[in-house]
Amino acid sequence: MDFLLDPNVAYIFLVAGVVLAFFSASTPGTGVGEVVALFCLVLAGYATYNLSINWWALAFLILGVIPFIMAVRNPKQWVLYLGICILFLVIGSVFLFPATEGLISVNPVLAVLVSVIMSVILWYVLRKFIEITSSRPTHDLDGLIGEVGTATSSVHKEGSVHVHGEDWSARSDVKIPSGSQVRVVSREGFVLIVEKEKS
Repeated sequence: MDFLLDPNVAYIFLVAGVVLAFFSASTPGTGVGEVVALFCLVLAGYATYNLSINWWALAFLILGVIPFIMAVRNPKQWVLYLGICILFLVIGSVFLFPATEGLISVNPVLAVLVSVIMSVILWYVLRKFIEITSSRPTHDLDGLIGEVGTATSSVHKEGSVHVHGEDWSARSDVKIPSGSQVRVVSREGFVLIVEKEKS
């Protein structure tokens, strides 16, 4: 386990664990992502415990969240805020672990690459997530009741259908095979309740 005591390796595991935990929390799936994230964070925790950290550098990493949030909320000035965020992350990353030789412990090139890639990817994902969650259908949802569409997946407790030119989450009291014609009988929020269309 001595290789974990290399600040560069510990830094990579820490960043990988945080990023994987973020994506696992925002898009729950099979649980593999959560397990890998936990594994990375445990290894990073072991390294941090043995190496110790510079608290002021950790404060820089935490403060970097503020301009990141501003970049997400202000798309017109995202370059400025994201640049400030990356600057905070690079400074915090380079000096995160006490140096045994010289002034820095984490390779500056590694810190810059990781900070830039992580910030841009997370910014892009969050912007897309906000755009999707804030968008609302322009037509009356109740107007879909009675409409006929097509099941784009098997529909029972959950599934999806294509109705009125859009894809919708749907469920049915009985299992409906993919490709079947369905009729919307009611809705619960943005979930359509459908039944198989009688031929």
